[in-house]
Amino acid sequence: MKYIEFPQNKKYDLILLGRVAVDFNPVDYNCPLNESTTFKRYLGGSPANIAVGLARYGKKCGFFARVSDDQFGTFVTDFFNNEGIDTSRIVRCKNGEKIGLTFTEIKSPTESSIVMYRNEAADLKLECADIDEEYIKDGAALLLSGTALAESPSREASLKALALAKKNNIPVIFVIDYRAYNWKCEDEISVYYSLVASQADIIVGSRPEYDLTERLIGLDGTDTASAAYWQNCGAKIVIITHGKDGSTAYTNDGKSYSIKPFPVKLLKSFGGGDGYTSAFLYSLFEGKEIIDCLEFGSAAAAMLVASHACSQDMPNVKQVEEFIAAEKAEYGEMVARV
Repeated sequence: MKYIEFPQNKKYDLILLGRVAVDFNPVDYNCPLNESTTFKRYLGGSPANIAVGLARYGKKCGFFARVSDDQFGTFVTDFFNNEGIDTSRIVRCKNGEKIGLTFTEIKSPTESSIVMYRNEAADLKLECADIDEEYIKDGAALLLSGTALAESPSREASLKALALAKKNNIPVIFVIDYRAYNWKCEDEISVYYSLVASQADIIVGSRPEYDLTERLIGLDGTDTASAAYWQNCGAKIVIITHGKDGSTAYTNDGKSYSIKPFPVKLLKSFGGGDGYTSAFLYSLFEGKEIIDCLEFGSAAAAMLVASHACSQDMPNVKQVEEFIAAEKAEYGEMVARV
């Protein structure tokens, strides 16, 4: 069953908005960050990673963002161009703002942490003037990231994009993507997250992220209560992830579909979420059944937590299909299905 109809014959499959950053992942992993001395540089930021993932699957993406007017800004823009992601709406900052930097710690395969440098971050300088209606109309869907709501003027730019998408009947995907940096208090998080979630067609987030979103609403903290509330607001698909315990997609016909992680040798505990989201959305764009969308997403997530990078190591369709086939041959046909 199709739960959401995407407009056809659009220039882009998805227009994304938000964080484009630079990640530094340690090469000398399995030690604390303070002891790491060597890092590899990658493009980072949740919406940026999702765009790369979709591009690897053959989907066309456009992007609203601001980046630093320096070599890092050139690096991320060149990376997008090489992946076939449109950069015509990526603006260079003019007042010395710097691109967000993320240093990751791979202390063990199950213990990781992230240190983010986001003071005067370039992505949060996105302005309402950067958002134009015609570009949004060129997309079959709009993806908003919760991090872009953390601070003005990016917050207002995001809400403008949301309003224009709703005006033009373009489906909205909200990836909660909570990062503690730049927020002033949890009430503020709930105000803006719930505002966007109440107008989204698809919501993707972890249980703790839904708890933050629902802080001022008064739900009981269960997945079923969350799904029912947001579907009552208009969401067609509500996805709630639980890390190693898998994830569930709740659809607006009262059904739910669950998936478990594929067995894999972990390298790190981060990076899987963006792989999951890009693979799920690709499958949804292709018209697959929800359980098949989840399976494809879970497989991509497993591949990402077993690799060093996120954006750089996003797989293509054939690689994910081969991974799923190999896992099922070894562990059984229902290895990831609940």
